[in-house]
Amino acid sequence: MQNELRNRLENWPVIFQAYAQADTRKAVIQIINSFGPFLAIWAIMYWTTFYSYLLTFALAGINAFFLVRIFIIQHDCGHRSFLKSQTGNKIIGWICSFFSTLPYTYWAGVHNFHHGHSGQLEVDIRDIGDLKTLTVKEFREASPLRRLRYRIFRMPLITFVGAPAIYLGLYNRIPLVGFKGWQKIHRQFHLNNFALLAFYLLLGWLLGWQRFFFIQLSIVFLFGVIAMWFFYVQHQHEGTYKEWKDRWEYMIAAVQGSTYYKLPRFLQWLTGNIGFHHIHHLNSKIPNYNLERAAKENEYLDQFVTTVTFFESFKYIKHKLWCEDTRRMISFREFYQREKNNHVGD
Repeated sequence: MQNELRNRLENWPVIFQAYAQADTRKAVIQIINSFGPFLAIWAIMYWTTFYSYLLTFALAGINAFFLVRIFIIQHDCGHRSFLKSQTGNKIIGWICSFFSTLPYTYWAGVHNFHHGHSGQLEVDIRDIGDLKTLTVKEFREASPLRRLRYRIFRMPLITFVGAPAIYLGLYNRIPLVGFKGWQKIHRQFHLNNFALLAFYLLLGWLLGWQRFFFIQLSIVFLFGVIAMWFFYVQHQHEGTYKEWKDRWEYMIAAVQGSTYYKLPRFLQWLTGNIGFHHIHHLNSKIPNYNLERAAKENEYLDQFVTTVTFFESFKYIKHKLWCEDTRRMISFREFYQREKNNHVGD
């Protein structure tokens, strides 16, 4: 199948470059229909705090999706694809970061690294911008303590609830990723966080500490849960692509290492078309508002990409380890069953 995919996408840089064209009108409309509802619901949430914090939190679940749309704008700005003007991308990206709490330049740098290395198994880069994943061999040879830590991390409650909170609250407050020449990015990282803190303290003082932080942190936390779930589904499917650097191929990693998350129309809109993740990885310069058209005009890719619906995606929760022998993600249960059978065979 990979050979057929190589033949069909022999000219893929040219094919998908045609969709990597920013459209100012579409971008402005997306800014309006993302920030507008978010701010309106935020105001309603503030009003509800005088009556019921439970209702406030329920509304946070809705507003978290509009924060996803705002984040997708930031995401595209980080790829320099949302607007034609790169100055405009930087300004809009910085503004979005005050809502998402993700430092604009730093997060974009880490995420772009993910795009350039997605699916590579080298230990020193595997976890940068990606979810920690061990191979079967690594898990087998791990100490009991390391196995336990990994199993705890891979528990759904930790992966999808605890990890987003740690990621937003710690990993994007301390610059844990750094490469040669990233001094400027780290300076911008600290400036972004300082400005964010000052902005939040000002709003807390104006609106009331308890009300402001309950509203905003509820939205941001639920946004993190949604974002983690989507990222997981997009790269942790059973037949994903993982390979060592000397055999790794960008195009194969983009198509087979990403899913097409086929969502109901309203969820597709709320999540900024990011379900067309294979298209996004083929060319990250394609703005989110062009992804659907690129997918529809290249439907032959459907035979190569893993398509998953919303309800089907829940089965991915059991995927824990990468098996190099069968080239698929497997569960802990399958791992231990194999180990037991091999021991009996011995």
